[in-house]
Amino acid sequence: MGRFSLLSKAQQPPHEDRPASKAIEDGEGQDPVEAPNFLTGLDETEDSADEADTPPAFDLLDAKLRVHNKLIDELDLSMLDKLDETEMKRQVRRLVTEIVREERIPMNQAEVAQFADSVYDEMTGLGPLEPLLADPSISDILINGAKQVYVERHGELELSEAKFRDNAHLRRIVSRIVSAVGRRVDESQPLVDARLLDGSRVNAAIEPVAIDGPLVSIRKFSKKPLTLDKLISFRAMPKEVGEFLHGAVKSRVTCIISGGTGSGKTTLLNALSAAISHKERLITIEDAAELQLQQPHVARMETRPPNLEGKGEIRQRELVKNALRMRPDRVILGEVRSEEAFDMLQAMNTGHEGSMATIHANNPREAISRLEQMVAMGGLRISQEAVRGQIASAIGIIIQAQRLSDGSRRVTHVTEVTGMEGEVIQMQDIFKFERLRTEEDGTVVGEFRASGLRPRCLDEMQRRGIRLPVEYFDPSKPLLKVP
Repeated sequence: MGRFSLLSKAQQPPHEDRPASKAIEDGEGQDPVEAPNFLTGLDETEDSADEADTPPAFDLLDAKLRVHNKLIDELDLSMLDKLDETEMKRQVRRLVTEIVREERIPMNQAEVAQFADSVYDEMTGLGPLEPLLADPSISDILINGAKQVYVERHGELELSEAKFRDNAHLRRIVSRIVSAVGRRVDESQPLVDARLLDGSRVNAAIEPVAIDGPLVSIRKFSKKPLTLDKLISFRAMPKEVGEFLHGAVKSRVTCIISGGTGSGKTTLLNALSAAISHKERLITIEDAAELQLQQPHVARMETRPPNLEGKGEIRQRELVKNALRMRPDRVILGEVRSEEAFDMLQAMNTGHEGSMATIHANNPREAISRLEQMVAMGGLRISQEAVRGQIASAIGIIIQAQRLSDGSRRVTHVTEVTGMEGEVIQMQDIFKFERLRTEEDGTVVGEFRASGLRPRCLDEMQRRGIRLPVEYFDPSKPLLKVP
């Protein structure tokens, strides 16, 4: 039945009947029907006859509203709830064809079929968003008010043909999205994070903070998460880097994935998690559930915003503390943002090696600095030196992901945390992406190289039977040139 159940009559906008013009085929091979005069409510004088020769432009959104309203009046909702999706679409198409013919809306058979699909999406799904969500080439949908919908394809933004009837229509779609996951959006709470049933992440802002109409950002996730091999084939990293990271995760080396917005942190976390044994118990903690771990023993938890009275909020810190009482082998934090950083470090240092998290930062050193700041946000009376000691002992590898100016996504650093020297956390790059130049068409040219330093975690990997060729760490030649 699409993403949501059918709307009740009480939820529908007011019925509005307006005649249309020209001729129509009913989609069943019947003869076209001539349209009546457009000028309703006026005497058919000579002046009105002249105007009738030039009917007003056909408004598809207005026609969809009229057909939608009439369809609701004629549908037996209790009967439709018992049908599967294919039969329901057939019934909706049949009724839409009849209504379009009766309303004399100018469409041919193919247009009626397409129109029926869009009306079906409006009733049971997310209206104009449905074709975009179904398009596998689209990774992001960015909505700036009712008439401006951008999509990202292959790293490039483009304006789509999708439009909403008005801002009220867009706001109803936003409300439908967030209510499905038990959240709300209104003037008292105009900012909201949510997710679709397929795991796609949604952020929305409405009036009064969104001045020109609702702003919506949808980060799509494929039903089948990308594997490490796929990322290697996309040249996000060389196979040598991929094999090293796979071995590190399998050997329970604690990893932090750092990067900016849209750099592919969650995609990389999903791909790396495939190296975790199916015998382990994993607990994931997220603001909006989007991880797609493939292991059989995964317990997922999600934060909860406060209610209308400002009560009932459940933060990530509380979930991290609770997760430690649930006998996890690893804790996976979708994104560390605030005071929960200290509890995450405690978990990593107390028998939960191999835990993973993502963080917003521009490079590995900045990721360490941000972790320090987040621990301080918890208000704990602990010295900076002690915090740094916790970080140095908890984290094994920082993986930096970046979205380059040409839209490509690369793993730009694989950096090992080697310990403390004085009051400074020591780090060393194992692999690095070096940007060489930018072509006239904007393509970024670069190469992946090893630093030549031997990772300390290789000893643990070898104890677990994972051996990598020494050539993987040879700095004398690039591992991969891109594009």
